[in-house]
Amino acid sequence: MAEDNPIRLFVSHLYEPDEAYFRVFEYLESSPNFFYVNLSTPDRPPRGRDRESLKEDLRRQMSEAEAVVVPASMYALDPVLIEFQALYAKTCERPLIVLEPFGTGEPVPERLRELADEVVGWNSRDLADAIRRQARHQDTTRWDTIEFKLD
Repeated sequence: MAEDNPIRLFVSHLYEPDEAYFRVFEYLESSPNFFYVNLSTPDRPPRGRDRESLKEDLRRQMSEAEAVVVPASMYALDPVLIEFQALYAKTCERPLIVLEPFGTGEPVPERLRELADEVVGWNSRDLADAIRRQARHQDTTRWDTIEFKLD
């Protein structure tokens, strides 16, 4: 993945400002050498606010995505619409990455866990690596180095 070939990413939303949605981008922006294009447009809801209009607009947004990220905490806000987004991703054979609920210690809803290709915690490196693995099948082969003294 390079700057001239960013990953096309869709992050689930409910057409309303949501802390978890914005936090995803904060984490991705803090990940060095991670380039992406956000296909989500929560700030531009369709004219009709009925369920079918929302679903059609979400399908349009997700059509070019290489990976779909779902913050699990959004499931409690509207389980039907979040599950629709997860199911549509699977129908289109898009990898689904589910983020654990932030800071609550609550488990990921079972339905999202079943649909997920990968479940990750809120860690910028883990999130970026999961997207690379799922979208482009790139393994980062990162190693943590621990230094200690031998006496």
